[in-house]
Amino acid sequence: MDAATSDKILGYFIEEAKEHLETLEKGILDLSTVVNDTERINELFRAAHSLKGGAAMLNLSSIQKTSHRLEDAFKILRDGEATVDQKLEELFWDAYDVLQDLIERLQSALGLQEDEAEAIVKEAEPTFVELQEYLQQQKVTATSSHATSGSYEQFSEAVIKELREMLNLFKQTPNPDNRHQLQQVCNNLQQIAPDAQNWQNLVGVAKVAIANPKHSYELLAPVIIKELKQGGDYLELEQHESIAPSLGLERLAQARTPQVLLTVEPKAAASVLLQVFDQVQVSELITLLQNSHT
Repeated sequence: MDAATSDKILGYFIEEAKEHLETLEKGILDLSTVVNDTERINELFRAAHSLKGGAAMLNLSSIQKTSHRLEDAFKILRDGEATVDQKLEELFWDAYDVLQDLIERLQSALGLQEDEAEAIVKEAEPTFVELQEYLQQQKVTATSSHATSGSYEQFSEAVIKELREMLNLFKQTPNPDNRHQLQQVCNNLQQIAPDAQNWQNLVGVAKVAIANPKHSYELLAPVIIKELKQGGDYLELEQHESIAPSLGLERLAQARTPQVLLTVEPKAAASVLLQVFDQVQVSELITLLQNSHT
């Protein structure tokens, strides 16, 4: 897997992270109302939870730790009754700003440097300690029980472990041995939740796509990693009905010839085609496109 493909996987994470940041921002902005709406609290919890999982898979420990602290805070808010006052809102905003800063640095030209990330997390630690303590003081009584932090935490760690292994294998030069190892990773993922039919189907489709020796890892990696990560999130949050392979992944599984997945943006599509086809093939493609409009 070349640098461009690694960048694409990171790009998927950043785009997803920005969406989750928007969810968190809207929720904190309306926290006094959200606290009385179970579904909206769950939405904030899921946003932080998904960010944590994606960061863990990519070994972005600073973002993983920060997301986890926010996830814990929303869990306290979700599982008990709390009075939302100006102090609590300010603490949530301070915590949100730390996560936003890390993600903005990640997508900058220089990227997120490990030393600066560690410094940011260390400096923010008192904020998260104060937030958690203040929530505990505000909490009156637990209103419901959720299993997410127990067995589901173990499940999350198992999925992330397998996806990390898959990423490492995709970085290698394709050969029958590592392609077989990738299929074994799929087997391991299926064993994590053997009774979840939609999960079994998603991983099975990914396994078939990987088995096709005509598919390059540059093609497979961004699609499969993204969909398995998303499917794992849905599985962990007990939203099994939302787990399904995309049309693109299904086509990869069904294809008997090499596939090329193109963006609708012309320059980006042209860049992909130039990487896949030689000069003669590009010339033939140009001729075919020109003839199609005559």
